[in-house]
Amino acid sequence: MDNRDEVREFLTSRRAKITPERAGLPAGTRRRVPGLRRSEVATLADVSVDYYGKLERGNLAGVSPAVLESVARALQLDEVERAHLLHLAQAQEGSDTLARPRSRSSRQRAALPKSLQWTLDAVTAGPAFVTNGRLDLLAANRLARVFFADLYDSGTTPPNMARFQFLDPAARRFYPDWDLIADMTVDVLRTEAGRNPHDKDLHDLVGELSTRSDAFRTRWGSHNVRRHGTGVKRFHHPVVGELTLAWHGSAVDDEPGLTLLIYSAEPGSPSEGALRLLASWMASQGGAAPADLLQRGS
Repeated sequence: MDNRDEVREFLTSRRAKITPERAGLPAGTRRRVPGLRRSEVATLADVSVDYYGKLERGNLAGVSPAVLESVARALQLDEVERAHLLHLAQAQEGSDTLARPRSRSSRQRAALPKSLQWTLDAVTAGPAFVTNGRLDLLAANRLARVFFADLYDSGTTPPNMARFQFLDPAARRFYPDWDLIADMTVDVLRTEAGRNPHDKDLHDLVGELSTRSDAFRTRWGSHNVRRHGTGVKRFHHPVVGELTLAWHGSAVDDEPGLTLLIYSAEPGSPSEGALRLLASWMASQGGAAPADLLQRGS
């Protein structure tokens, strides 16, 4: 796969982040680059300047894992960035199929095992849902469907969290820390693009968002990567107002490429009370669709 532009931009963006002081090198004078020079990275990675120059021009074909590890150490890449570099190299070798998760096309989205939905439905104290690497929302418990009612009302099937984030004005109300969530969203998509480079649906999504959103296009050019993990997010829900929720993401072992996420509130906190109120309000509304529920509550 010809991903040389992606490789070049990733390596140069990481090099620009490492100062000589951080790398344990003398700063010197007359530096014309914000981070390390190519020659300095080559020295730290114990390769020739010409060889590292070839790598930074985007040619990772035939590069040994040991050299990739040396470059990762020199650039002080974290675990996710190291994995991203490896996936970029594997894509050039044509061996990325050994490492990347299966990509679910739109025709495969209905094939989730019933037991996965049962697991989601067993979670009653907080929103629980499943996404893929493109951030399609593939399955959810009832509380998640009401919690993300604006997303479900966005008109796409399945709902996509990245489209909602960058194209729906409701997202700026829903996420008080919109810029932070936007960064996280793009970083997850960039990670998926390296891990699953042949996903046409992902390419189409990135093309659409790059065309329609300056905020997305700028962030995409930063080449930052991240995985789902744990953290805390703030929300403003149209029914129950402000919430601060912890989130935890876990890979679905039997369904490569899928992540199960659960949002929870600190026990005894106002946010826990808000989730309980949302669940009680949802139960009082019967079996209405998420968008209908919000209209009733407005």
